[in-house]
Amino acid sequence: MIDTLSPTLGGLPDLESRLQDDIRLLGALLGDTIREQEGDEAFRIIETIRRLSVAFEREADTDAARAMDEIMARVTPEQAVIIARAFSYFSHLANIAEDRHRIRAARVALERRPDEQEGSLDLTFDRLAKAGIATETVFDMLGTSLVSPVLTAHPTEVQRRSILDATSSIERLLEERDRLTGLELKRNEALLRGRVLQLWQTRLLRSSHLTVADEIENALRFYKSSLLTEIPRLYETLEQRIGKPHAGSFFQMGSWIGGDRDGNPNVNTDTLRLALRRQSEIALRNYLTEVNELGIEMPLSTRLTQCTPELQALAERSNDNDPHRADEPYRRALTGIYARLAMTLRKLADKSALRPPLTSAEPYTKAEDFLADLVVIEESLLANKGGALIETRLGPLRRAVEVFGFHLATVDLRQNSDKHEEVVAELLATARVSADYKSLSEEEKQAVLLSVLGDPRQLRIPTAAYSDLASSELGILDTARAMRGTYGERAIRQYIISHTETVSDLLEVIVLQKEAGLMKGALGDPEARVALIVVPLFETIPDLRRAEHIMRDFFALPGIHRLAAAGDGIQEVMLGYSDSNKDGGFFTSNWEVCRASVALEGLCSEEGLRLRLFHGRGGTVGRGGGPTYQAVLAQPAGTVNGQIRITEQGEVIASKYAHAEIARRNLESLAAASIEATLLSPRQPVPPEFLEAAEQLSALSMKSYRALVYDMEGFDAFFFAATPIAEIAELNIGSRPASRKANQRIEDLRAIPWSFSWGQARAALPGWYGFGTAVRSYAKEAPFERTALLRRMRREWPFFRTLLSNMDMVLAKADMRIARRYADLVPDRQLARRVTGALLVEWNATVEALNIITGSPHRLADNPPLARVISRRIPYIAPLNHLQIELLRRWRRGDHAEKIRLAIQISINGVAAGIRNTG
Repeated sequence: MIDTLSPTLGGLPDLESRLQDDIRLLGALLGDTIREQEGDEAFRIIETIRRLSVAFEREADTDAARAMDEIMARVTPEQAVIIARAFSYFSHLANIAEDRHRIRAARVALERRPDEQEGSLDLTFDRLAKAGIATETVFDMLGTSLVSPVLTAHPTEVQRRSILDATSSIERLLEERDRLTGLELKRNEALLRGRVLQLWQTRLLRSSHLTVADEIENALRFYKSSLLTEIPRLYETLEQRIGKPHAGSFFQMGSWIGGDRDGNPNVNTDTLRLALRRQSEIALRNYLTEVNELGIEMPLSTRLTQCTPELQALAERSNDNDPHRADEPYRRALTGIYARLAMTLRKLADKSALRPPLTSAEPYTKAEDFLADLVVIEESLLANKGGALIETRLGPLRRAVEVFGFHLATVDLRQNSDKHEEVVAELLATARVSADYKSLSEEEKQAVLLSVLGDPRQLRIPTAAYSDLASSELGILDTARAMRGTYGERAIRQYIISHTETVSDLLEVIVLQKEAGLMKGALGDPEARVALIVVPLFETIPDLRRAEHIMRDFFALPGIHRLAAAGDGIQEVMLGYSDSNKDGGFFTSNWEVCRASVALEGLCSEEGLRLRLFHGRGGTVGRGGGPTYQAVLAQPAGTVNGQIRITEQGEVIASKYAHAEIARRNLESLAAASIEATLLSPRQPVPPEFLEAAEQLSALSMKSYRALVYDMEGFDAFFFAATPIAEIAELNIGSRPASRKANQRIEDLRAIPWSFSWGQARAALPGWYGFGTAVRSYAKEAPFERTALLRRMRREWPFFRTLLSNMDMVLAKADMRIARRYADLVPDRQLARRVTGALLVEWNATVEALNIITGSPHRLADNPPLARVISRRIPYIAPLNHLQIELLRRWRRGDHAEKIRLAIQISINGVAAGIRNTG
């Protein structure tokens, strides 16, 4: 991390001791609360379990494990709930302390060595300077770039909003302790005690399933806590480094919440309208607050300074005729702006401003008009020696409007390609164009669709009665057209096609846009345009392998290339890590995404288009998770090129954006990585021997993975018995079903609960399985030479180095001793031994392979801070695993007491909180 720290905060040992102090304090307050609320006996049991778990985890004391299991076997359902709550809340409190530690360490590191911190813009611009890249080049690049984190509502966030609010209060009190002394510290501790009591008396789990409306509100809290303030600050930091104002607004937010219909029947036109209405309300209320504060800060008198004619005119249009402000044109102008914003809030969100406007006004028709008024104020200040007043509030507000507009975040639409096919087939049949479209060959489908796109007439017949599916899908696009008119074109910009398998999948969405009035002109017309970027999602292994071929054939169709080039010359493609991992395992998933990226970038270059890759990353490494900075830099050279979108999912959103300072670091690291990947990524090709080795490792790894997951008889039964997948499905953690179909086939299970379940059972199979066998088989022919090559690949190839680093983290958090205990839940003992044996063999092979390649037998040898965090955390997660196993055993034997069910679900929450990147 760092070796020289500021004298005010001390050195690394001092920071570590302060972290330990924070954890001890919060743990002691929790213990006191449990003793007070639940009694001495409950506290004694919990403390005994804690000591035994520490001995089991740190000293491999098998007697301690047996003693812990004996306690678990005797606990009553009521005691089980208390134990589960105790260790779950400890994980939440430890998260707070560790987040606080991260902030302290980052502050100190930046204070002492700002140009040496990975992910900081200081280091990025230092590297740019050393490479001879002028800041003007960076400025120009940002003007044509788009970097966008996209918040999704996938069901891996297990914390209730009430819990998040309480932990935020504890976080603020803990932060205050760094600057308090004496009696102030005692009062702070008393307040902390109250907040811990609040936590203990707050229900940990949701009592009902999340609705889409709940998911919308959960996401919006992060704009209020950090994003609305920290993204403008990010631009301010960039402009300081560039030395030039008004860098392009390349960093913008996206969202799937309210628009992602794939597998979620609860998303419809109402949720889309609600999402945009609430987003607009959050943005406008923020602007109203800032404009009101600007009015307070700018009582500038023309008796003492001047203003431009444009500012004077703006003041006159405000209808503010108060004689007390007659010589205060800035304040009068802001009074008028506030009034217009208040009316805009009423128009777009049907809400009233908290402070009623002082004058009457017409609402803004678009965000650009509001922005133009702010520019008038800024230019007047600059022209009259008032530039110092811009930086504190007006400048950030102007940037916020450029970034967030009246829409806050771009809402993507997403649906499965099968649904599009059904709707188009119905439209064609009703219009008597094609009686049985679905039975046509792919070539015949393309011909029909191109003919429809070349005809300006609509297929939709106003008097026809369409199915619920067709009405719903067309209704979404009709609503999208209306919402773009209301909130601006950036409100909805992308349409993502899940499971894109053919060219016709892309054409069908263009046809649907045409039917909704989202296409201008007919295909082949020079002026033809589509409003929404058609974004294919390639996720399964076969689809990733076909991606370049599908897009090449798509561009070759008459009129399609011109249509793509008309949309800013950018073709966006989404690549998924989830189903590809479930298909082929960890290594193959990452490798196929890498190969598809390179192939698509080459194709777009040939076609004269810019490629924008949209990475569908989850929280777990098995779903593309891991540190974002390293992940972006690990992308193949030329595939970022100033264009990247990345999903943020589940509990990862809270860990990145709940705290303003942590959010600022994460936003800065994503921006820094995007700039470096665009301007500093080496253009020389990856050595062919690296590519050949990766290809062989992928084939071997996938063979090993599929032999277990898909070819071993009974594996699906093992998975459903040896993990809490069935119990996870009952958690109220999302509005989307856990499986696509009502069966127990691995193929139909969603990738999120697949990864989540393995994380709970501490095997984390999707993050490593198959790699050990692959390395062993690959190196067998020439052990010395091929081992040396793998070590060289780790040193010189960011893709391979990042992959190994993420696997290293998974292995550090997994625990095969506990995973074996979950296997004891499998009724078929022969099946349990067979699968467990395969898991252990592969685990040992993977650990051995990683040790050989990295040259270290220790996990996370390159990341000591994370190693220390995991070492501290694991002994407090293990009791929840042991308790969960015992309770699952009782539940599945028929003991369906409500307290048993509750304790199981709380234990799932606690393990997820402890591991952190679970979904």
